[in-house]
Amino acid sequence: MLRVGLTGGIASGKSEVARRLAERGAVLVDADVLAREAVAPGSAGLAEVAEAFGPGVLADDGGLDRAALGAIVFADPARRKALNAIVHPRVRARAAEIVAAAEAADPAAVIVQDIPLLVETGQAGSFDVVVVVDAPDEVRIARLAARSGMGEDEARARMAAQASRAERLAAAHHVIENSGTVAELRAAVDRLWEDVLVPAARARA
Repeated sequence: MLRVGLTGGIASGKSEVARRLAERGAVLVDADVLAREAVAPGSAGLAEVAEAFGPGVLADDGGLDRAALGAIVFADPARRKALNAIVHPRVRARAAEIVAAAEAADPAAVIVQDIPLLVETGQAGSFDVVVVVDAPDEVRIARLAARSGMGEDEARARMAAQASRAERLAAAHHVIENSGTVAELRAAVDRLWEDVLVPAARARA
């Protein structure tokens, strides 16, 4: 089994890289998906979030009002840390279950854990390979504006809430540069899969 940590800043193209790796045969563990499950309606995680942040972060249907919560945590690093302390342990526990099942099913599996805050949460050392998807800040700002209408100030605030490009690159074993086309990005992922990840996984099996 080869454990791969995949990360990248907001609008870097990390999600497209994750999709392509899954298409090539990787077992994908998506931290964002697990984070949503951790605070699903009726969950203990959601109850803890509501207790910590107040009933204003709950939607009318009893689920999480992500916009309301986001407005709180992106404006206050201490509040963001408090949220992470609720969500991250649940995500890690569920991810560990998925990884164990995947290894039992295939000792030569390539298991990719898509973790937006891999560097920020100090998890880089937990992986055999860390892959960072990188793009210049100005490219990422333009993508955020195009896909969601986000203004430059908000985009820069979201980026500032994450690790810097330099911090992510320092943790990387492999960097996929993504300032070009989707086709170019997918081709770069294919090269990484065929030349690095599959041979390494087979060698470890």
